[in-house]
Amino acid sequence: MTAVDSNLVESTDVSRIVVEVDGIPMSALVSAVDQPRAVILALHGGAAMSAYFDNPEQPRSSLLRTGAALGYTVIALDRPGYGSSGVYSGEVDSPPRRAELVYAALDELLGSGSRGAGVFLLGHSAGSPLVIHMAADKRGSQLLGLEIAGSGLRHQRHMVEMMQERLRDPSPDRRPPRGALYELLWQPVHLYPPGVVGGAHFASATPDYEQAVGQDWLGEFPELAARIRVPVHYSLGEYERVWQTGPEALAEIAGLFTVSPRVETLELAGSGHNLSVGLTAMAYHLKILSFIEECVVARLAAEREDQ
Repeated sequence: MTAVDSNLVESTDVSRIVVEVDGIPMSALVSAVDQPRAVILALHGGAAMSAYFDNPEQPRSSLLRTGAALGYTVIALDRPGYGSSGVYSGEVDSPPRRAELVYAALDELLGSGSRGAGVFLLGHSAGSPLVIHMAADKRGSQLLGLEIAGSGLRHQRHMVEMMQERLRDPSPDRRPPRGALYELLWQPVHLYPPGVVGGAHFASATPDYEQAVGQDWLGEFPELAARIRVPVHYSLGEYERVWQTGPEALAEIAGLFTVSPRVETLELAGSGHNLSVGLTAMAYHLKILSFIEECVVARLAAEREDQ
């Protein structure tokens, strides 16, 4: 992929749009282009909102601006129960319902506009289960591909200890100490730009259903992954502290996607858990955009061959 024009990245417009799906308002940040190469739908992690993928004060770290500068329409959607749909979290507490809402919101946001070669899904951290559910859905075979990041199958020791403590005292008022979560999600702090650590510009309250997602994910992941038939990219930061890293961990995740035509993994050097807001955010986004571009070329070549 060619180098991105920094001036174009900084001048790209990002709009906040709210659409209604089954009476539920769904909010998103959108950077749209005419005749896109493809559409990228990005879903944020826990305790966050769509602004995770676009900090106006750090435009080089913005997935929306970088993607649009390279010819992609990029949509960062507030997951069901976040953003405008926050007050409806009790109505979106099942994975199939959330997947349906996101597919419908995407249709509303795009309308009759071009999708280019198709839709590519990107999920970070707690957004990854929703991406996996969407890709394993019957509509998933039409996707261009997907990226899951900041998630995994096996937790690191400190995360296991935190979860065990939570199980010993499951009362709603019992939460892991802020410092413990901070150490897992935001260390080392020198890997992030000033003012970004802690995520003040994208932080959000967490829907009640999110706890169930965390409990169910490890059991669901292998079965759902085995149903996905599109290209898959999987990324972790070099300094990830929630999920196990290293060649064996990456290979284990790749091995779950048994019917996918292509699976690639990445351990991003100089990055922590929050890949899209660190100092290496542009490097991460360009690597993913390169994978997406390869998916676009493969899709277009297949269509020409079928003609």
